[in-house]
Amino acid sequence: MHELGIVFHIIKEVKAVAAQNACSKVSKVVMDIGEVSTVVPYYLEDCWKWAVAREDSLMKDCRLEVNVLEAVTRCDACSKEYSTVKHAKICPYCGSEETFLLRGNEVEIKEIEVE
Repeated sequence: MHELGIVFHIIKEVKAVAAQNACSKVSKVVMDIGEVSTVVPYYLEDCWKWAVAREDSLMKDCRLEVNVLEAVTRCDACSKEYSTVKHAKICPYCGSEETFLLRGNEVEIKEIEVE
């Protein structure tokens, strides 16, 4: 479960941003997680709850909101976009394997809410 390591990294980054902005309490962190990013949102949220329950006053009981972003692939042969999860690497329009992932592997902090 690499989600715990990701949670520790997120907390470290949020603390750095909070320090730069003289914030005393972080109440919510919003993440964008791509559906093919290898991060399981449920596990991330579970690890988050465990980690922030043990944090100091800055991050204590901070909420995590996860937005799952659809994975989209583009075909070089026909220039069409399609759902990566549903069709994988083969273009459903022309059958080409000349495709590449446009989005869906993100793991990004989108928003930090402070008091």
